[in-house]
Amino acid sequence: MKKQGKYERALELFAAAWKKEPGYPGVAENFPAALDGLKKSGDDAYRQGQLDKAGKHWAATMRFLSHPALKTGSPAISKAGLKGSIDKVSEVLMEKGLADYRQGRLKEAIATWRQILAYDPDHKEAARSVKTATTQLENLKKITPPPSGK
Repeated sequence: MKKQGKYERALELFAAAWKKEPGYPGVAENFPAALDGLKKSGDDAYRQGQLDKAGKHWAATMRFLSHPALKTGSPAISKAGLKGSIDKVSEVLMEKGLADYRQGRLKEAIATWRQILAYDPDHKEAARSVKTATTQLENLKKITPPPSGK
């Protein structure tokens, strides 16, 4: 698991070095392997059922996919395929949140939808769902009397 975080950190450091000095020695040579490692971390998380982690790793991969250090791009990673994987994970998490919501488990639903927003802050449906469920939760707190101390 620690290795997964190191790929993203390595890419951040490579990007910072490249920004300071385009063509920084070693960046172009090592960037593709780190990017592939980050994407594979997402693949591994997905296979293990850790959808939020998969989404985070794939979204991070997407951010670095257009970096100029990737002269020819990463042949193993397709932008469209990556976007499709992220969308699929988001769809599954949305459904999980909706199932919790329908069962009256508002806190769980909100937590699930926030997982999507952690890697895709512009996900309108998740943001709207969090807002709606949070409002409902607050309203329920107002009308539900606290338990008596008997």
